[in-house]
Amino acid sequence: MMMIPRRNGNGLDIFDEVFSDPFFGEKENKIMKTDVKEKDGNYILEVDIPGYDKEDIQLELRDGYLTVTATKNEEKEDKKAKYLRRERFSGMCSRSYYVGDSVKEEDIKANFKNGILTIAFPKEPEKKVEERRYIPIGE
Repeated sequence: MMMIPRRNGNGLDIFDEVFSDPFFGEKENKIMKTDVKEKDGNYILEVDIPGYDKEDIQLELRDGYLTVTATKNEEKEDKKAKYLRRERFSGMCSRSYYVGDSVKEEDIKANFKNGILTIAFPKEPEKKVEERRYIPIGE
């Protein structure tokens, strides 16, 4: 039986700790984290898109889905320097949100400030669920 040393008190072994280091890359997508709020009959999405400019962001509404796309062109590489590690994201990322079939482009309001895209759109009225009615079966 192989014994793996543990850190004091936290229950993690050294092997787990080494590979949880951000140097090995993280599996969790940290791009476009979103908070969803409901206020005054509207839904409000607050989407984190740090490091992008307003001109880098595009919104598209299709079939009840609002898609947010952000594109960042790779900066010119410094030919005199050798990168040991690159963490800044370059390229395109997108995320889609279901907003409802009745929402139109003119219903959606969006603002971008300090790396946060705020999108507001009306809450779709709740559909009334019909009461179940059973049909009697005769003899």
